Amino acid sequence: MLPSVDNTHVEKPSLLAVIVSVLAAMFGVQTEANRKRDFNKGNPLLFIGIGVVFAVLFVLGLVLLVNTILAS
Repeated sequence: MLPSVDNTHVEKPSLLAVIVSVLAAMFGVQTEANRKRDFNKGNPLLFIGIGVVFAVLFVLGLVLLVNTILAS
């Protein structure tokens, strides 16, 4: 018989925890424990959405930085 899994006290990561996880993953410093937590308890659409937002902000920041440097 398989052991039963008690999912009644499963806590989903908060919005701040998702943001920190996405940023850590983008910089390549995500811990294995956090990665497992995210895959087991997190909403994938939330992670994808926040990842896309931060990627767009990163690219826009680079464009702004390059334009500022070239203008001076």
